[in-house]
Amino acid sequence: MASPYAPQRGRPFFLLVVIGIIVSVIQVQASQFGLESLQTALGLSFSDNNQTVMAATTYILPPLPYGYDALEPHISKQIMELHHSKHHQTYVNNLNAALATLANPQIPVTTQINLQAAVKFNGGGHINHSLFWQNLASASSSAVKIDSAAPGIAKAINEQWGSYAKFQEAFEKTLLGIQGSGWGWLVKTSGGQGKESLRIVTTKDQDPVVDDATVPLMGIDMWEHAYYL
Repeated sequence: MASPYAPQRGRPFFLLVVIGIIVSVIQVQASQFGLESLQTALGLSFSDNNQTVMAATTYILPPLPYGYDALEPHISKQIMELHHSKHHQTYVNNLNAALATLANPQIPVTTQINLQAAVKFNGGGHINHSLFWQNLASASSSAVKIDSAAPGIAKAINEQWGSYAKFQEAFEKTLLGIQGSGWGWLVKTSGGQGKESLRIVTTKDQDPVVDDATVPLMGIDMWEHAYYL
């Protein structure tokens, strides 16, 4: 077994495997993304008039939609359990702690400023991982067959990159160019006059995709903790 702290020499292979078992890519419209798709994942509750209300400003770890061993042999049960129940849970815990402190009106402004970085990092980690779990499925699942699971996105990929194989090559090249840790994304962007297009983008550390005109369709965790076992 590789050391949990050793550099991952097999990252290009891992990336190809993960891309190969991505679920049907989240098919959501920008108007629905923030309100509905992340309701359970981000621990939000909603009132009858569709105004969002944080449940006691406390976020929860979303359950996986599959067992920890569902992605073997590509991703081991051990790494899935560690990644979800330890790493993701830590982001949730730290986010809740920072928000609880910020809720105290008596804290000095310097503390409030210092806590913004913690909210961004841990909140981003929570959002990104909540999406990431939904992007994965067993290699034997019909959900990984993009032509039938997400025909609209498959068509858009073929139109923009020429084929899924060429998209996969471009995606891999972009993600392997990340220096340090971060995330790689396939996103849908909305331009002028209702024109939409797909783009490959990266974000640093745990920064999420937050542009109102951009919807993340697929995300890949490029942190070592995602695959070091």
